[in-house]
Amino acid sequence: MVDIDPQSSGAARFSYELRRHRLRAGMTQEQFGRRVGYSESLIGMVETCRRIPTEGLAQLCDQVFGLDGVMHGLYLDAWPPLPPVPEHFRDWAAEELRATDLRLWDPLLVPGLFQTQAYARTLFEDDPGITAEMIETRLAGRMQRKNALSRDDPPMVWALVDEGVLHRPIGSPAVMREQMESLAGMSRLPRITIQIVPYGSRAAAGFLGAFGIAEMRGSAYTGYVETQPQGRTVDDRATITRLRTLHDTLRGEAHAQTLSLKMIEEAVRRWI
Repeated sequence: MVDIDPQSSGAARFSYELRRHRLRAGMTQEQFGRRVGYSESLIGMVETCRRIPTEGLAQLCDQVFGLDGVMHGLYLDAWPPLPPVPEHFRDWAAEELRATDLRLWDPLLVPGLFQTQAYARTLFEDDPGITAEMIETRLAGRMQRKNALSRDDPPMVWALVDEGVLHRPIGSPAVMREQMESLAGMSRLPRITIQIVPYGSRAAAGFLGAFGIAEMRGSAYTGYVETQPQGRTVDDRATITRLRTLHDTLRGEAHAQTLSLKMIEEAVRRWI
């Protein structure tokens, strides 16, 4: 028996409810497994958060327990449909949709969650060897990632952006102006904090690359680091702790949110 806190995450809520409904139906894991066509051990691993269920299993749970889409709804809450992103980015895209808090740092570009379509398209078009079809697929994925910011319970976002990002031309001046206007609008949202790390800051360690940290109710559990030729998702505690420390250090060098917004608004006027 493993105690599961249903309030700790969407995955824990699904596991808790599966076990609760199975016991209420008077079935063992073996009996329930036979009903849905899964092994006893797999059902046990799902009930203890050691295995991610399939969407089909969630739907079978509703059928067996006589529920009206309850388990399927819990499944979609815990593992919402992912946008069309590259395979190496899928794990992080899932965390963007689940996390209660996101901490971001980018020394070179506007973070992906805040990019406009024109800004993102320019970045993709400059990728050597990319096809028109690949551009459209990646662009659709990047735009759909923004759904994380408009869900019913959007995450708190603390984004740190280097001052050079406001002045680095990505596309035409019109593209940059639109991007700066969008960034300023994002900064005014109540659950988003965007702070500019100025040129004169002691932020050399952060220049090694962009990264993100996903948290669940104050506990950092997953990170994403940009590397070449592709980034990677990390979940070992030592790396997460180091990324959190680096983010805190960079935030200590950043301008306050109000001053940062003024700098973004000045950039809007500059790009004409």
